[in-house]
Amino acid sequence: MTTKLLEKAIKDAIKKRKPVIGTKQVMHSMKNSKLIVISQMISDEKTKKVEKNAKNNDVPVLNFEGSSVALGKLCGLQFRVSAISLDSLSNTNAQAILKEYEAK
Repeated sequence: MTTKLLEKAIKDAIKKRKPVIGTKQVMHSMKNSKLIVISQMISDEKTKKVEKNAKNNDVPVLNFEGSSVALGKLCGLQFRVSAISLDSLSNTNAQAILKEYEAK
């Protein structure tokens, strides 16, 4: 289940053409990221890699409760999205998304 804030943040990032999509690309652009969203469909090994790298760079990670197809649809894309890095968010918005997501 997605939250309104997450949905809005992703759609805004897509409009601004600012998100980084895909696990490999997210790993390389970690320094500029404010929030990373990863789908449940990626392997545990990749998830742990992303989470470890994010922790080292002080970037929060949100585990999306859906498939990569659902994350792709949320992004308005016609393909699967395993991970997306949002760098156009403010820190306040990123924290609000995480709190809203944890409350569910």
